[in-house]
Amino acid sequence: MIKHFACRKDELEAGGGRAIVSVKGMEIGVFLVDGEVYAWRNVCPHAAAPICQGNVTGTRLPSAVYEYEYGCHGRIVRCPWHGWEFDLTTGKHLADESVALRGFPAAVEGNDVYVLMK
Repeated sequence: MIKHFACRKDELEAGGGRAIVSVKGMEIGVFLVDGEVYAWRNVCPHAAAPICQGNVTGTRLPSAVYEYEYGCHGRIVRCPWHGWEFDLTTGKHLADESVALRGFPAAVEGNDVYVLMK
């Protein structure tokens, strides 16, 4: 794997935990979630929307009837076109785990964030 510079960690912190960068000609969304860095291709698997430009939010958790428990704050990205929700820590769709974002390993060295690709 080759390290490709993506951004600086302080840029993620200042930018609300997200940066969209170009690595090897691909748009990659780099996210800072609970102190960890994740890199996802900026393409929704449903209809090729720019998924990484969607709102980063939480979601309703499984709960009893008439109970609406909110959780996973800052860990869910919602597709700007059709509202599909994906977990930023796993890339998996919340309702259908067979659907997932295409991800890349990310590494932080000092203040530099790298995306690892061939």
